[in-house]
Amino acid sequence: MSSSLLNLLLVGASRTVRLFSSQSRSLWTCNAQRMDEVQRAKDAAANQAATATIFSKIIDKSIPANIIMEDDKCIAFHDVSPQAPVHALVIPKKPIPRLSEATVDDTLLLGHLMNTARLVANELKLKEGFRIVINDGIHGSQSIYHLHIHVLGGRQMGWPPG
Repeated sequence: MSSSLLNLLLVGASRTVRLFSSQSRSLWTCNAQRMDEVQRAKDAAANQAATATIFSKIIDKSIPANIIMEDDKCIAFHDVSPQAPVHALVIPKKPIPRLSEATVDDTLLLGHLMNTARLVANELKLKEGFRIVINDGIHGSQSIYHLHIHVLGGRQMGWPPG
């Protein structure tokens, strides 16, 4: 076998494809879940005209959620599909489809969402740090067209994220 030959290893439980170069010992990771996320983002963009989202149903309490905190402007809850040991979402009660569609009139609300994300991280005891993520549009892999902030923590995050 040539030293430049790449060996493919599929890790079934995590659905992660790893390519190892026997010469350089480099590791490339292509997560199949990320590919699914891209498809979900494309599907969501095609269907964003629908007014009711899962988040609007959580806001009106027609769908249950494990709520961390709530006030008159936003609600924060645990993500049902966590991407880190700690994964919460902060969403505005005002329906803003994408961050890029927010207006100058939303400035105070956007600041409130960031501050709430900070409070959520504190409530969840993320003292060693956390990551804040906002996906916007197809290329940002936004899969729900209601602005939401991901609060991720409980482990060392890698860089670059995408």
